[in-house]
Amino acid sequence: MKRAAKIAGVLVALAVMLLTLRHRFPAPSDLLHALERADSRWLTLAALAQFASMAAFSRQQRRLLIAFGVTVPRHRMLAVSYSRSALSISLPAGAAVSAGYAFRQFRADGANRSAAMAVMVLSGLLSALGLVLLYAAGALAWGAPHLPGAWHAHPVLTAVGALAVPATLVLLVLTVRWLPRRLPGSRLLASLAGTLETARSVETRHWVLALGSAVANWLTDLLCLVATARAFGLGTSLIALAAVYLTVQIVRQVPLTPGGIGVIEVSLLAGLASAGAAESTGTATVLAYRMLSCWLIIPVGLLCWLLLHTRSKVEAHALLD
Repeated sequence: MKRAAKIAGVLVALAVMLLTLRHRFPAPSDLLHALERADSRWLTLAALAQFASMAAFSRQQRRLLIAFGVTVPRHRMLAVSYSRSALSISLPAGAAVSAGYAFRQFRADGANRSAAMAVMVLSGLLSALGLVLLYAAGALAWGAPHLPGAWHAHPVLTAVGALAVPATLVLLVLTVRWLPRRLPGSRLLASLAGTLETARSVETRHWVLALGSAVANWLTDLLCLVATARAFGLGTSLIALAAVYLTVQIVRQVPLTPGGIGVIEVSLLAGLASAGAAESTGTATVLAYRMLSCWLIIPVGLLCWLLLHTRSKVEAHALLD
């Protein structure tokens, strides 16, 4: 019932956005003209940025595995990252399928059950924290010019806001150290407690490098959007593009469709339209960005999955022989 209500709510929101945008969709000829005029240099940079985003996601998981004593070759970890991303994008309940696939791959690479589970959970938490830091950086970039006036008008609120981010980080660290011994004994909470207890053994340098990779994952994905917008001559400022991107990440967390297909496109188009983008260049930007960041990942991930699957079968036969 709750899921149905959530889906209905998102569908209503999408319908409202589509009605709002009904006069902003370009004619096919205008869209084709925008695509033909795209700057190939910026599109190349966008493609490289998206590859760097996937590589950062791969490094994040690899660093956590290294923290638990498991070393995985970089090319294999990159193939696993593409494979699980393709599963997450293309399948219903893709996030759960992707997590299960990653768990099996981590186990095959030598991680024990607790380490494999910890890497999955911690990778998700670090990705979320990386996005939070991006929001914080955006808020600071936007608020810095207004900080002196805000300090004079509301010194207490300004001080609280400035201390919120470091306080959150300290709270997370203390939670990891304190919570495992305080959770009650239900199965789910016990599993979480075990994961947090395992996380306590991770050295600080691994946390820093993994978090840095998580932030790089988001930043390079944002760079992909910015480069795509520049390729089509979109006259939207960098701050406005970043605001649209960060707003869409909130919408993206609602698992209505695999990979957010349809939801993200409409949300991006609505955000760019509200920022003053022209119909043809805005639509072309959204299509090209989603091609690089979503649709092309599916065939690449499928190829990686086939290669990994074939190699696993060959290694299994070799052990039997």
